[in-house]
Amino acid sequence: MPRRRMRVTDDQLRAACAGLRTELGVRSEFPPEVSAEASAVPAPGVHADATDIPLFTIDPPASTDLDQAMHLSRRGSGYRVRYAIADVAAFVVPGGLLDAETHRRVMTLYFPDSRVPLHPPVLSEGAASLLPDQLRPAALWTIDLDAEGRTTAAEVHRALVRSRAKLDYEGVQRAIDTGTAEEPLLLLKEVGEVREALEVERGGISLRVPEQEIVERDGGYELTYRVGVPADGWNAQISLLTGMAAADLMLAYGTGVLRTLPAAPSGAVGRLRRTAEALHIDWPHHVSYAALVRSLDPRNPHHAAFLQECTTLLRGAGYTVFRDGVLPPLTTHAAVAAPYAHCTAPLRRLADRYASEICLAAVAGSAVPEWVLAALTGLPGEMSSGGRLAAKAERECVDIVEAALLKDRVGEVFDGCVVELEERQRGSGTVQLSDPAVIGRIDGPGLSLGDRLRVRVVGADPGTSASRAKVRFAPA
Repeated sequence: MPRRRMRVTDDQLRAACAGLRTELGVRSEFPPEVSAEASAVPAPGVHADATDIPLFTIDPPASTDLDQAMHLSRRGSGYRVRYAIADVAAFVVPGGLLDAETHRRVMTLYFPDSRVPLHPPVLSEGAASLLPDQLRPAALWTIDLDAEGRTTAAEVHRALVRSRAKLDYEGVQRAIDTGTAEEPLLLLKEVGEVREALEVERGGISLRVPEQEIVERDGGYELTYRVGVPADGWNAQISLLTGMAAADLMLAYGTGVLRTLPAAPSGAVGRLRRTAEALHIDWPHHVSYAALVRSLDPRNPHHAAFLQECTTLLRGAGYTVFRDGVLPPLTTHAAVAAPYAHCTAPLRRLADRYASEICLAAVAGSAVPEWVLAALTGLPGEMSSGGRLAAKAERECVDIVEAALLKDRVGEVFDGCVVELEERQRGSGTVQLSDPAVIGRIDGPGLSLGDRLRVRVVGADPGTSASRAKVRFAPA
């Protein structure tokens, strides 16, 4: 007999999210004086006219804070990528009230019932967003690639742009699969695939871990697992390409802010080999870790469990600043397997505005603005703090929905799979249900990674305190 549909009502979720925002100290509204400053939108400064480029954006359907727009074309036997990034610095007065507020917020925070933006909506969803058919200032990247997708030239300058279309991932995938896509969109697949091949070659990692997603449906909220379509990965490759180009520019210039990740600690890959063996995943010794990860199907429970374990190798990412030609000891991001910088999401992430300004100065051969240099030292700490808050908000939101879905189902039994085991506490781990899309703590003897088992709900607390495990299971 099919399970009854499980959802959280809109009123329940709004009340829980409001409580969570209060607990986390998140201020949703902008002070009136900050909103007033943001509304006094200045005329764009010196920008070249690039409105002839038929750019398009790819984002979730409901998104209105559009940071990037792209156009791809052939160039001889290779390719030319044009990537426009919202020119947020054109709207933020250095040292002003809005500038100070963005340093307090650091990142856009996402809750199921609302978004707490880094910038006031009049900018993030209006004057600075690369909405279709609107004239917008941008930092416009031009990146030339050879036939194998390797970068042969990269530059960035300020330009006025006009996006022609707002696309979404599923629509893009459908157009490409059915052959109805025009060449710039077909080239997204072509360029994305050659860049993915280069990622494998240099030892980079893109984990396709199934993500829990809170979905609004029929006046309520449900949980689902989302793996993403191939177009998600191709789109991500364009962003990675630009971030790598930005890092190279800043390293050559001698001043910048990088996104860095140290190599996995000694023995970590060996531990993953033991995990693969326990999950009955064939990992021949001649196959690299990166190649194995790309061969896995995240819809397979054993593969999903392994991919979840792989995330432990990606912990420890941070921001590294340098200036005056003195390069830091670590300049690479282990998962990218190359120098890399965050520069493609300035509407939603503070550091990107600074990276863009440094890259613009590097290409122009000019000095970095003083307001950028003044902020560099404190930027890594701000981004680290903001990142922790964003991750906590995201996890807590999912926890609340999970517990709300199961609070009236304590004692019932569901099908699950053990996707993680705690190293320091034997008999404890994490179990993932297939339906509903809930992940929670499990305690019980003899647990093994990848076990498919029947589990009983023994606790479900929708309270907002982060100190409590919201959902708890035990073997049935």
